[in-house]
Amino acid sequence: MTTTSDPTTGRTGAGSATIIEVSHVTKSFVSPDGTPLPVLDDISLDLREGEIVALLGRSGSGKSTLLRCIAGLISPTEGDISYRGETLNGANPGVAMVFQSFALLPWLTVQQNVELGLEALGVGTGERRQRAERAIDAIGLDGFESAYPKELSGGMRQRVGFARALVVEPDALLMDEPFSALDVLTAQNLRAELLRLWREKDFPTKAMLIVTHNIEEAVILADRIFVLGANPGRIRTEIDCTFPQPRDRHDESFQALVDEIYGLMTGRDTRPPAHIWTVASPGEGSPTDTPLPQASVGGMSGLLEILVAHGGKVDLPQLAHELTFEVDDLLPLVDAAQVLGLAVVDDADLQITDEGRIFVAADILESKQIFALEARERAPLVRAICRALGATKDGNLGEGFFLDLLRRGFSEEEARQQLKIAVDWGRYGELFDFDANTGQLTLDHHHGSDGQ
Repeated sequence: MTTTSDPTTGRTGAGSATIIEVSHVTKSFVSPDGTPLPVLDDISLDLREGEIVALLGRSGSGKSTLLRCIAGLISPTEGDISYRGETLNGANPGVAMVFQSFALLPWLTVQQNVELGLEALGVGTGERRQRAERAIDAIGLDGFESAYPKELSGGMRQRVGFARALVVEPDALLMDEPFSALDVLTAQNLRAELLRLWREKDFPTKAMLIVTHNIEEAVILADRIFVLGANPGRIRTEIDCTFPQPRDRHDESFQALVDEIYGLMTGRDTRPPAHIWTVASPGEGSPTDTPLPQASVGGMSGLLEILVAHGGKVDLPQLAHELTFEVDDLLPLVDAAQVLGLAVVDDADLQITDEGRIFVAADILESKQIFALEARERAPLVRAICRALGATKDGNLGEGFFLDLLRRGFSEEEARQQLKIAVDWGRYGELFDFDANTGQLTLDHHHGSDGQ
């Protein structure tokens, strides 16, 4: 490769020196029963001087876990991560992080929060104060040095987070969903400010790596985008973004790339691993290899009603923009509609099925019956619960039975979340009930039997 330069930023991209290299990284955690839970699978990528790279993926893609491995906060189960050619065996000395939750110490002022990293590096008091003041001024918080976090808005607190990371002049800035806790306008403004600083010659870092689930955010910011599949996370594709900065989200090329990525993130993974999310067909899939999407029946029904109002077919990026949703808000609803056979996705287009039209047009009792039938046949965990309850003498089983089975493929939190979704779906379809006091699930013999 030869070194290239972007005339709009003056920064180099392909062919520049590699700062961070991730080589065949796999990461697994251990479930309570000792079963390994894979989070990352065979991840390889690099971060070079002069570029912004985005790790884009849905919930369950292991984006944040990968970022923490790169920061040296956790170690990979297999594979290597190197900084400037040296394999990491602890904290990465060349990076600083910006977190979604701001992570400010509430008892310290803005100035003191920004100085924390410098103090940890042993920088003297006078130099520490001067460097912190310059960072605070650069990020647009001049005059707020003595303010406490509680006095600041969310956007201002995140600016403090950026100043605290940049003041140590890291080789690479790592960002974990840094704008997702902010309102749309504040996030848009802060992204623009970050790009403005990035284009300045004295910007104190040589590369940036951002984790996001927001497709437009990735396309606005990044020179390269790695799209991750989920459960476990693996790289599905790498995309070069060659548009000059600043980028116009209304440009046809911009929208075409957004559409392409939507298609990737709503389609099936070509190499389905253990418990990756895929759209189940009747009679296929198990509760662990086909998780239930985190969507309520009401949310999915609302999506279908909007789809009908748009003539039965809609471009997903356009719909997300109209509804001011982000990808993690919209896609679980899309998944729920798909798994129940009420809608299908073709590239970036969502289209209602005939059954979906009947569901939307039906009265409440008819829609419940349709939902019950489709959930019992197509949603593996709902089907498994109905069958297990039907196999008992009295149609009763404790939640512990199902949680024990789910823990073989999910973490404790994920297992409980899966069961909660299944209970909500089962209750809506009157397939089974749940007593929170006793932890008992009870079959509704009118709707819950599958005839077996």
